[in-house]
Amino acid sequence: MDTPSSRRNRWIAAGATAVALLLAAWWLRPPDTTYQTVEIGRGDIAATVNALGTVQPQTAVDVGAQVSGQIKRLAVQPGDQVEQGQLLAEIDPSIPLATVEAGRAQLAGLRAQLAEQQAQEELARRQYARQQQMDRDGSTRTEDVQVAEAAMKAASARVANLRAQIEQTASRLRGEEAQLGFTRIYAPIAGTVVSVEAKPGQTLNATYQTPTILRIADLTRMTVSTQVSEADIHRVNPGMTARFTTLGDDRRNWTGQVRQVLPAPPRATGEASAAADAGRTGGKVIAYTVLFDVANDDDALMPEMTAQVVFTTASAKGVLIAPLAALTESRSSPDSYTARVMVDGRIVERHILGGMRDRMSVQVLDGLKAGDRLIVDEGSAS
Repeated sequence: MDTPSSRRNRWIAAGATAVALLLAAWWLRPPDTTYQTVEIGRGDIAATVNALGTVQPQTAVDVGAQVSGQIKRLAVQPGDQVEQGQLLAEIDPSIPLATVEAGRAQLAGLRAQLAEQQAQEELARRQYARQQQMDRDGSTRTEDVQVAEAAMKAASARVANLRAQIEQTASRLRGEEAQLGFTRIYAPIAGTVVSVEAKPGQTLNATYQTPTILRIADLTRMTVSTQVSEADIHRVNPGMTARFTTLGDDRRNWTGQVRQVLPAPPRATGEASAAADAGRTGGKVIAYTVLFDVANDDDALMPEMTAQVVFTTASAKGVLIAPLAALTESRSSPDSYTARVMVDGRIVERHILGGMRDRMSVQVLDGLKAGDRLIVDEGSAS
């Protein structure tokens, strides 16, 4: 029976169904899409190669001992500034001095013998001359003339022998005097004593190799030795600008120019070499050494510091640039990209020819113009 109450219930149920359908349609509607865009313009860009390096003095000398003996005195300490020719250390000269004195005495004895033999030679020459005169006068025997001649030649031979001995002894003495001079060690260059590896009283043995006493370096001019991967080494050339920071001060930039690119990577020896060869086939990156110099007038750079180096391989000013985040790089060509551009509310895909690039941007050679808005991100409206 269709009563007013039943009709009202049906209207309520129909209304509830309509509301539910409207709510479902609202929840299931396609969300509005929003796009984040960026306007491209002109700016400066630089193509770079990054590498790690080590700071070393451009000029450094390991000062060693050329004679064996006990260190009598060290005249410098690490950090001292020294001039070329300044006394650095002394080795006990007792044994070299005794050797020199013995050599001088031997040389003096030989010279005395030479003087005696020269006198004997002069006497033998005169006796031979007298025998020759007597032979012409017929007042001597031929045998006596021959004996006098032999005596003269023997005396000359003894003189020549002594002269040879004197020359040999004098030559040896010069070497012994040089060895005595080596007991006083002088600075070969001006610079800073960066390390001392010996102590007073230490005995040095220079028989088989020269023992190192200390190291002197000129810290006013430093060399940065960097390792550049084989993928980037063809982009680095002598004369190219390089800048770097150190781990201790990443706010200060030092600048230099590439002096040399070594033609072969550093070679390891022994087990390290075998490991490197094995790694080469296992994906190990081969690196080449690049050197550049930098002034260190304020002594802020120290040996063995780690340098974070950036080589500028190319640069341009006032060119059209686009963010890499808005571009898709072509797999077939590293200089080709695609981008989505917002034009009058529509999305248009553009093909772009790129030039030099850095970590964030790329130079646009063709396909875009200043003012174009590139889509860098998209999402749904909340």
